[in-house]
Amino acid sequence: MILVLGGTSDSIKICNLLNAVNKEYIVSVTTNYGYDLASKVAKNIELKKMDVDYMIKFMKENNISLVIDSTHPYAIEVSKNAIEVSDFLEIEYIRYERKSLLDDLDYEKVIKVKSVEEAYKKANEIGSNIFLGTGSKTIKQFTKTLQNKNLVVRVLPTSEVIKMCEDVGLNADNIIAMKGPFSEAINEQMYKHYNIDLVITKESGVEGGFLEKINAAKNLNIPVVVIVREQIDYKKVVNEIDNIKNFIVED
Repeated sequence: MILVLGGTSDSIKICNLLNAVNKEYIVSVTTNYGYDLASKVAKNIELKKMDVDYMIKFMKENNISLVIDSTHPYAIEVSKNAIEVSDFLEIEYIRYERKSLLDDLDYEKVIKVKSVEEAYKKANEIGSNIFLGTGSKTIKQFTKTLQNKNLVVRVLPTSEVIKMCEDVGLNADNIIAMKGPFSEAINEQMYKHYNIDLVITKESGVEGGFLEKINAAKNLNIPVVVIVREQIDYKKVVNEIDNIKNFIVED
């Protein structure tokens, strides 16, 4: 049995690949949105945040022989746990990693930082109307730390996420609830509409519409703070979903 660590659009493509080659698999997700996404293509779905102990138990009970990690590039703890558990159980692990686009950038107002903490320190220095495109998990940190700033957040349009935004003090003037990825033109119009003078985003890759965010900011001469990915020593990495076939033919 194959375990797909999912919750992303990448994981749906991997499920489609496994369906095409008639492989049995389970998709692990941690949110209701991830579950809804996976249910369109997969039969076996586990909705739970797995720590190391539960992951060991789950893999043993389901006779997992291959782990395909297609979690979000910033879901670092899940990947670290999966690597540790696969090593412990001597199970093959492969990571599907979105190709980095940092080397493709040619905008001098891109500011690279290594953490959320560095990002909000920089934002306190240079931004007033700040567009936050880092996902909902970091919003609480930014609202708690940014001083005398207007924050505009773009998040998934789910009741759970919108309530979380409201709980940290944001209202309809601060929340853009839309599902991406977004074109360069849409990003540009949003930046204009909210009079944005700083964009904060993550290095999300092609699937996350990363270049479209950067190019829209470049068109308007807006600085962009990019939180780069933490470097993890993945055991095996593929950057093309089709290359996963090389690991599943003998499974």
